[in-house]
Amino acid sequence: MPAAATATTCPDHLAVQEHASPTPLPPSAEGLAYSLTLPASLASPAVARRAARVILQAHGLGDVTDAAIQALGELAACACRFTPAAEVYVSLRYRDSALRVILYDGHPRHTNPRLAAACDARRRAALRVLACVVRACGGDWGFGDAREPGGGTRMWAVLPRQGAREYGKASGS
Repeated sequence: MPAAATATTCPDHLAVQEHASPTPLPPSAEGLAYSLTLPASLASPAVARRAARVILQAHGLGDVTDAAIQALGELAACACRFTPAAEVYVSLRYRDSALRVILYDGHPRHTNPRLAAACDARRRAALRVLACVVRACGGDWGFGDAREPGGGTRMWAVLPRQGAREYGKASGS
């Protein structure tokens, strides 16, 4: 009896190797695009900072590490503090000579204007250090409604590379 033929959707290993680039290109700054989902716990800001440090070094962005790590740590701590959800979502992108650090938490924006104003004031107060870092880098930051399904809050910081580089020099790195 002949052996049964098996069908698979997996690519043939040898065929894949024939079409693969002989030397993979190293990661570039412009190719930096990472997303992480982290538990909303006290340890997550430290995990996010460690991951970002490795990512930035791999992409040749070691010169922005000090500012990026400070901004990410502040945003992650705030997200973990405010979210009622079990997780927070982190996004790191480098575009147009600037690093974009974005965090999403599950805290819904309030519809009552007084509650919204009070909550925004609490969040702004929690992000005082972030505001100083971003200002020193000549960047931008803020928060608002998350545009993703499920809602919540989106917080971001945009760190221009030149300003973040100068921030790192000023901090003694």
